[in-house]
Amino acid sequence: MSITLYGIPNCDTVKKARAWLAEHDTAYTFHDYKKQGVPADLLDGWMVQLGWERLVNRQGTTWRKLPEAMRVGVTDAAGAKRLMLAQASVIKRPVVDWGDGRLTVGFNAAEWAS
Repeated sequence: MSITLYGIPNCDTVKKARAWLAEHDTAYTFHDYKKQGVPADLLDGWMVQLGWERLVNRQGTTWRKLPEAMRVGVTDAAGAKRLMLAQASVIKRPVVDWGDGRLTVGFNAAEWAS
C-alpha cells in the first residue's frame, strides 16, 4: 500500500499532515503541486469520489484573490476542474490517496488514526 499526499509544502495543514505521518512512522510520497502540477489524470477521479465542492477551497486566500469572473465560473465539475488545473492553490489540502482506494481531503488527526 503506497500513500501519496498531494499539496503545497508551505501550507500549514500540509505541514501538520506530514508531521503526523512522520510521527506514526508512515511512509508516503509527497506530490508538490507547485513543482509537479495538479495530476490532471487523477483529478476526475478525485471529483467523483470526493465531490468537486469539497475540493475547491472557497475559504482560502487564493479563492478570495481570484477575479470575480473566475469565481462565478465555478458552478459545476467542469468549471471547478478548469480552475483547479489553472490555480492549484485553490484545492483544499492535503488530498491523500491512501493506496487502498480511499481518498481524503484535509487533515484530521482523529480520523487519520482510525
